[in-house]
Amino acid sequence: MLNVEFNNQQDDINIQDDILDLLEKVIITAAELEGYSGGEVSIAFVSNQQIKELNNKYRDKNEATDVLSFPIDDEMLGDIIISAQRAAEQSEEYAHSLKRELAYLTVHGMLHLFGYDHHSEEEKNEMRQKEERVLTQLGISRD
Repeated sequence: MLNVEFNNQQDDINIQDDILDLLEKVIITAAELEGYSGGEVSIAFVSNQQIKELNNKYRDKNEATDVLSFPIDDEMLGDIIISAQRAAEQSEEYAHSLKRELAYLTVHGMLHLFGYDHHSEEEKNEMRQKEERVLTQLGISRD
């Protein structure tokens, strides 16, 4: 059984229980599609300032980003860090719900934990197909 832990470290965006329930389903679905049935994933919701500091420390990019992933191993899988503030901004920018944006960022982070990346156009396309597959399977649309 896959264990999912949530850690809300910010106060700006209210992340309700129904969103957490959905994100757990996103994590489990993504893991199952990649052949994982066990392990542990943690998701931390942070501020733009917190994610900027992490992005600078670990990726040498002194800017806020929306999601960071830190793979550990097959047993622990890893940690996903999401800027709740950035997710809210992007949901407005893309004209869809915060729930949909957080689900997208979660599946994106999960794919990074599984070793996928988007440095090349081919890699980017592969990730987008896998992201859409998970979101579509759970009935999460861009509405």
